[in-house]
Amino acid sequence: MSLFSKHLSSIKVPHHKDTAGMASVPMPVPEKVYISMSQNIGRPCQPLVKKGDHVLVGQLIGDSDAPVSAPVYASASGEVIGIETERSALGGTDTYVIIQTDGEQTYVEGLEPPVCESREDFIAAVRASGVVGLGGASFPTHIKLNPANLDEVDTFIINGAECEPFITSDHRNMLEHTDDIIAGIRLLIQYLDIKHVYIGIEGNKPDAIEALRNASADIPEVEVKELRSTYPQGAERVLVYEVTGKTLNAGALPASVGCILSNVTTVMVIGQYFRTGIPMVSRNVTIAGSAVTNPGNYVIPLGTKYCDIIEFTGGYKNPPRKIIAGGPMMGKAQSSDGSVTVKNTGSVLFFDEENAWDLDPTPCINCGRCHRACPFGLMPKEYAKAYKAGDAQRLKDLKVLECMNCGSCSYVCPARKPLAFINTLAKTMIKEAGL
Repeated sequence: MSLFSKHLSSIKVPHHKDTAGMASVPMPVPEKVYISMSQNIGRPCQPLVKKGDHVLVGQLIGDSDAPVSAPVYASASGEVIGIETERSALGGTDTYVIIQTDGEQTYVEGLEPPVCESREDFIAAVRASGVVGLGGASFPTHIKLNPANLDEVDTFIINGAECEPFITSDHRNMLEHTDDIIAGIRLLIQYLDIKHVYIGIEGNKPDAIEALRNASADIPEVEVKELRSTYPQGAERVLVYEVTGKTLNAGALPASVGCILSNVTTVMVIGQYFRTGIPMVSRNVTIAGSAVTNPGNYVIPLGTKYCDIIEFTGGYKNPPRKIIAGGPMMGKAQSSDGSVTVKNTGSVLFFDEENAWDLDPTPCINCGRCHRACPFGLMPKEYAKAYKAGDAQRLKDLKVLECMNCGSCSYVCPARKPLAFINTLAKTMIKEAGL
């Protein structure tokens, strides 16, 4: 990854941004919320409440003393009726605080905007907000904003690309909460001594580009960058290169090239917290797909079951065959609509039988499309061969660990091979081999 053309390789995918023009609609709190204690990369939180406790909106109900963690707050007022542990989709376990809501949505006393006199105060306040990477990564934001070499960081990149099909929640936030995003930017400039702020937005969102350009016109550090409407523009390493021209090597932190990256909704939440003092208890979620009666963008209390969302939005138009948390390229398939929203749930897609079919793979024709589609010039075809042969060393030598699982290779493969999934299995093979 030492030499690049003007742009990294990318692919064209159908945008399906059908909900982009739909204003966000608040969803009433459901009868029960199931609040996960595992809403960030790093250590899960420990419940701070017990069965029978009465809790209020914004009350701290989970935390951890581990460095990489973020607190969890009640999204509804009501009674804790259970604390349960379940097997997660990734094979681990998740603990849930289950609240029988009272419908009052009473906020806990003492929620006030934080007062900061130093960078340390600011970082502590960001942690207290509960915010994590809301583009999907769920990395605790207070850790990201405090790299060891902060004195070498002069650039902040805000990811407003939203390059996956169907998802429009970030787009709506850029239009509906422009002032909070700008407030968050001002705080970042003030407390992190940032010299350059770039807001990267794909060109298929001209209204968002215009809104943020107008709102930031009096901030000389800010530049709104119009990005190509191709996939995967929002990936960390791709965005760094497309915005700054700097090469971020696999496994390296953006701070190593003088940058910090954050999703635009994350910056919005920071701005909101410093305005209201209310921690993260809900978020805007795109609900879309061929099985949905009324697709749109909905502000949903954290811990809401998908089935309750569907009921609120008018029920299923057709029975769902596949449910995806996130986008169709990098999202995770869910076992049922009993899954719940967490902090990084930006969209949930429901597809019926007609739109969720699977094709059986056919033999590779050595066309090379997977290699050409990869932003980093990796070789998915060779990974598939090495994985089938059980050759972990060759997989490592061919740098499969640099794969970010964007799914571009699988999308363009005429043989319909699950190349991105094979890459994931290949990484596990390397780990298990101790290489």
